[in-house]
Amino acid sequence: MPHSQNHIFVTIAAFCIVIASMKAAAPILNPLFLSIFIAVICLPPLAWLHKKGVSSALAILLIMCVLFITIGTLGGYVVSSVNQFSEQLPAYQYNLKRQTRFLFEWLQVHGIEQAFNMDTFKEFDAGKTMHFVGSLISSLGNAFADIFLILLTVIFILFESRALPRKFQFAFGNSKISRHSQAIINSINQYLAIKAITSLVTGVFITLWLSALGVDFPILWGVIAFMLNFVPTIGSIIAAIPTILLTLVQLGVDSTLLVILGYFLVNTLVGNIWEPRIMGKGLGLSTLVVFLSLTFWGWVFGSVGMLLSVPFTMIVKIILEQNEETRWIAILLGSADDLPEPESEL
Repeated sequence: MPHSQNHIFVTIAAFCIVIASMKAAAPILNPLFLSIFIAVICLPPLAWLHKKGVSSALAILLIMCVLFITIGTLGGYVVSSVNQFSEQLPAYQYNLKRQTRFLFEWLQVHGIEQAFNMDTFKEFDAGKTMHFVGSLISSLGNAFADIFLILLTVIFILFESRALPRKFQFAFGNSKISRHSQAIINSINQYLAIKAITSLVTGVFITLWLSALGVDFPILWGVIAFMLNFVPTIGSIIAAIPTILLTLVQLGVDSTLLVILGYFLVNTLVGNIWEPRIMGKGLGLSTLVVFLSLTFWGWVFGSVGMLLSVPFTMIVKIILEQNEETRWIAILLGSADDLPEPESEL
């Protein structure tokens, strides 16, 4: 019994040391994790090009050209959007204060202000609210600052990707480690590839919907919707908040309701109907685990940890599933929909 307790304490201590080390090394690890994230998403098209007979060097060159053009274009758009938003921020603040004052007057005319603590609402600072939106956009712009280093790392990861299974085979033979490593890589690849497709569809539909309504910076909000869609449920809500706030300030209540409707329809159809059909069972996480992982990885790695919180947790879950001794932890992390139906008693 004492030996078992010592083993538990040593495990907890080692876990705390690893997490503290990762948090301290976050500035170095964040670009690396983003590189791995992008590289894994690029693996399916890379494999498709290989099947078509394209050489590895040419296939990687084609993929990197597409990445450079796409990310370079989006990066330039984000930087210009940050500058434009900063220029228009005083006008947004003025409109928000005017609409807030109109709301207070409407509540007073209809006698509704007695049901609320109006002093609390009057302390509302419209400037701070719009600065929050501005800081969100600026943080997205900062993510593109290290993009050259990230894409350079992606190139080396893609070149190494074909040799990695062979290295596992020669290093471990046909052992348990080799089989589990390949299963983990395949599961992560499948999950991120499907998630990338559904997130891209979400971002495109959001961009088109906001463009039709005349909301400022529609491509920017589509990019944010694409990135935050990797965080189920919570991510779509976080992505919608700044867009709804900006639409309220820019276009008024009617357009804001249409924006809310658009986000609701897109996330319902893509996130709740289409994605589960193509994802299948066995890769889900419970809602509580999603929220806790968002908080935990966000604390460790900041905004990158929040973006990659679900992929990180999925990797941990997949690794735990490969071992009989830790499979019970994976079951606790998983969704109740993935559990088998209880056998009916006769």
